[in-house]
Amino acid sequence: MKKNLYICCFLWLMCVTNGLAQDNYAFTEGLVVGPCHQYGREAIYTDQVTYQIIQKTFVTPAEGKTALTDAKGQELKWQKVVADTSKRFRSSAMSNGYLYLTYNSPKEKVALLHVAGQAGLYLNGVPRGGDANRYGYMYSPVKLKKGLNEILVRVGMGGRFQGVTAELIFPEKNILLSTPDITLPYIVLQEKTQPLLGGIVLFNLTDKAVSNLQIKANIQGKEVITNVPAITAFNSRKVGFQMDASAVSQKGEIACELTLIQNGKNVDQKTITLQAVNNSEHYSGTFVSAIDGSVQYYGVAPQKGGHTDTASLFLSVHGAGVEAIGQARAYKPKDWGTLIAPTNRRPRGFNWEDWGRLDALEVLEIGKNKFKPHPQKIYLTGHSMGGHGTWYLGATYPGKWAGIAPCAGYPTLMGYGSADGKIPENSTNKIEQMLLRASNQSNVMELARNYKASGVYILHGDADRTVSVEYARTMRNTLGAFHNDFSYYEYPNGSHWYGDHSVDWDPLFDFFKWHRSPKVEDLDVIDFTTANPAISSNYHWAGIEQQQKPLNYSRIQAKRNVVNKSIVVTTENVQTFMILPGAFPKGTAFKLSLDGTEVCSSCVLGDTPLYFTKTEKWASSEKPSLTHKGSHRNGTFKAAFNHRMVFVYGTTGTKEENEWAYNKARYDAETWYYRGNGAVDVVSDKEFSASAYADRGVVIFGNATTNSTWASLLSQSPIQVQRGSIKVGTETLTGDNIGAYFTYPRPDSPVASVAVITGSGLAGMLATESNQYFTGGSGFPDYFIFGTGMLKEGTAGVKMAGFFNNNWQLDQADIVKAQ
Repeated sequence: MKKNLYICCFLWLMCVTNGLAQDNYAFTEGLVVGPCHQYGREAIYTDQVTYQIIQKTFVTPAEGKTALTDAKGQELKWQKVVADTSKRFRSSAMSNGYLYLTYNSPKEKVALLHVAGQAGLYLNGVPRGGDANRYGYMYSPVKLKKGLNEILVRVGMGGRFQGVTAELIFPEKNILLSTPDITLPYIVLQEKTQPLLGGIVLFNLTDKAVSNLQIKANIQGKEVITNVPAITAFNSRKVGFQMDASAVSQKGEIACELTLIQNGKNVDQKTITLQAVNNSEHYSGTFVSAIDGSVQYYGVAPQKGGHTDTASLFLSVHGAGVEAIGQARAYKPKDWGTLIAPTNRRPRGFNWEDWGRLDALEVLEIGKNKFKPHPQKIYLTGHSMGGHGTWYLGATYPGKWAGIAPCAGYPTLMGYGSADGKIPENSTNKIEQMLLRASNQSNVMELARNYKASGVYILHGDADRTVSVEYARTMRNTLGAFHNDFSYYEYPNGSHWYGDHSVDWDPLFDFFKWHRSPKVEDLDVIDFTTANPAISSNYHWAGIEQQQKPLNYSRIQAKRNVVNKSIVVTTENVQTFMILPGAFPKGTAFKLSLDGTEVCSSCVLGDTPLYFTKTEKWASSEKPSLTHKGSHRNGTFKAAFNHRMVFVYGTTGTKEENEWAYNKARYDAETWYYRGNGAVDVVSDKEFSASAYADRGVVIFGNATTNSTWASLLSQSPIQVQRGSIKVGTETLTGDNIGAYFTYPRPDSPVASVAVITGSGLAGMLATESNQYFTGGSGFPDYFIFGTGMLKEGTAGVKMAGFFNNNWQLDQADIVKAQ
């Protein structure tokens, strides 16, 4: 699988060289300084160089010139660095440091800036997307000014070893198709479903948005034309397109001609290749994701002999750097089920958390609908990062899986080296505790009792140096305290990957084979924990609709007596409890006791859940209003980046404020594309219409002064930001150097939310630029407010953070302020 990935990366780079560039310029000399920044999986980050840029104290680098003084009082100076023969810059100072590059342009011109191995950069002070994983497909359309152009490249911890490559590519055209990062399905000859869906990147190297675009796809004379969304100035976007492969009748490589059309004229053309296979072979399928409307893919290892009504479904989640089709190919077809492998949106993606979690659920539903497995025979497995995904999805969604099998997996991000975090789990700082609480849904150790819902098979090599076998032993001991249905095997002398049997292990599938999920009517005892009902709210017939303390752990323990027709429940941190259909047959009267109090002596279930809310005591209630928090919408800040989000940048501020808003929206769109294979509509506040974007997540860049969308979407928010101040309830923070992230329910939608990236002035806005909310597993509460000083002082620069209550109002008990 890793070999296939490396080959793909090489082919991407070859396609770029052959398909995009007429000429290019490779950077070979630069300056470096570091370490001078620290980013992790928390909202807090420090960055001395960015701080200087905001404070306007940044001085043009020169060899030997002091860049900054670190926390130990040591002066850090810019050092010269020369690229090696592979054109990679390498230096010990690049670990959590910056690389400074320059390009003298004889005239103003456009280019594609291609930098690999970096976490983000500034071109002439403007932020552009990063390529920390060296995928090789991050190309930023830019306009170079005449004369000196300066590039500040932010490099992560691995920069010293992986190195950074940088080049400028000068394309022949200003609007063009790009094939290196294409998403394609296989043509399965026996499946006649048409059209097929693909995804391709478009570049706009002009200073205006381009619209009225279409893509025409031609496969063996069958043509399909797809309308393409508008692409804003000097931006790229991955767009979906349709293909008709119904004329294909033979296996092998199939050519597809793609033509980009604008206003009826051909603008660009590319030839791509699809694979045609029989339905007995491994293949990829594609679908339109509800997360953002982009085209995503999944891999399939089909059932040997064809699927049957009593067949099983195996969801297999891949490891870091592995493609989903590579994951599927690691498994030989089984004669008793189909294996389907989601992508996590990218080979590294989101660690199967956040939007990776949603991708897994989308592909699970596709598998259920397409292959019609027996509902009690659905299984979950995965390797390495996918082993973590198995632990995480298994704990988060009890009841979905008859069995789970983590292979070489680590249970939590915080406990594994990839966590890259700065906040210790035992921190006594209230701000840091609040931020850790925002990530509680990731801590499977606190959700571990949910594993009782299914059988567990743990497989790990005893000589694994990448993910230590101690993680498996810890989980064996954890399960041993309460679980009566798990198996454990250490593969002798097994490294991290010791062949396909690292995942395709016969005893593991034998374990699955004799496991079934219990039927709802057979489940009399429920023990269920969640940290966020909007992520996971129920286990079969009992659930949690609302919490008392948001993102603290909520637990229900329920016992059903089918003879006496009664249910006894104890709760922890539950505001609204629900009994779902299936607890008893429809129309059956039963007795319910909650926390030692009989709530009703004759409850009757129909087709909808019964709700019970605790004020001074438990009582029967209506379903909470959709305008309140609940299983449909519960925060946190990151949850608003969903429901086909649209980015809305402000245009009613100063020239500098408006430029910041667009540049930040484009930077976030680039980051989303890179991390999540995603696509986002980017529009101005003047272009935004609530009816045109109904029930979609809205991300606002700016404040009430600079973004006119604020008045219609955020007028009732308890947090108000305008130029010069941020008001949080009755407290007002003044100055132009305060930044904030917060979320609030969209007032005209029962499900979608608004995310706000804002500042009280240009300095505060600039301080929001580099945060890591698209990093998988990073924790952000409902609101997070900080000064520019956070970039220099870390936690000490945070003003306040917290969660809204169930009415989306401020609750003093859930606000923490700077200590």
